[in-house]
Amino acid sequence: MTLPISNKELNALINLLDEPDEPAFNRIREKIITFGDEAIPFLENSWEETLVGLVHERIDLIIRDIRLVKVKHDFAEWLKAGSSDLLKGFILVSKVHYPGLDENEMVQFIEKMRMDAWLEMNDSLTALENVKVLNHIVYQVYHFDGNKSNLLEPDNFYINTLISSRKGSSLTLGIIYCIVAQKLMLPVYGVNLPQHFIVAYAAELTSELPPMEDVLFYINPFSQGAVFTRKEIELFIRQLKVPAEESFFTPCSNNFIIQRLIETLIFCYNQAGLPEKNEPLEDLLTLIRQS
Repeated sequence: MTLPISNKELNALINLLDEPDEPAFNRIREKIITFGDEAIPFLENSWEETLVGLVHERIDLIIRDIRLVKVKHDFAEWLKAGSSDLLKGFILVSKVHYPGLDENEMVQFIEKMRMDAWLEMNDSLTALENVKVLNHIVYQVYHFDGNKSNLLEPDNFYINTLISSRKGSSLTLGIIYCIVAQKLMLPVYGVNLPQHFIVAYAAELTSELPPMEDVLFYINPFSQGAVFTRKEIELFIRQLKVPAEESFFTPCSNNFIIQRLIETLIFCYNQAGLPEKNEPLEDLLTLIRQS
């Protein structure tokens, strides 16, 4: 919880950021963090007024820590609220390593995609015709595509870098696909296939996840929205030499999608030899596993 801000106390603490004693500095840092977001303008102003490199570095770290505290709080609230907004979950995970991410910009981009697709749709379209329109918008108009050259690049898994580069993984392309489709009130859901992520089109949009029997067909967001059936999934699973599970064919929850996103990012940073970047992601993973 953010404390009421006292300009005098906060400025006094910021003036101590050149403290040479590390334990003393950590106490100062922790106190500043308790002021929350309201401390950021004061820290940024101090950054501009000082020429001391150490103070610049410490201010940057404190601002990052304040934003991470906010992300964890907002993520816990997202889970508590039922995690119905997949876009919000995607944005919050992205804010872990891009704390300055402009959330409104992301929301407006998705809304523009939704509107562009909506203008080409009508109530008489079949499920396959709806997918054809959505594929046209996602892949031809907005030029999203799979990043086939570097599958383990962490930037494949953040919404802002995905929107900027238009290149992503099967998971992030699938998340974008689901978000836009659901905002169009289409019964499209993620499916947690091993080593890949696909999308299911169900018979109708419901408040609960549809059972496997209600799935009309599947969509591969990594391959320009190609439509396929259960038989192709069965063949893929046999090629992987893993036992078939019902979850490989059944729509999954937003919680599960975001959990997979976090786990994949942790794996990517470990593979890149950057495990130090995983601490805030592991905090979110703990929250979602406990929810």
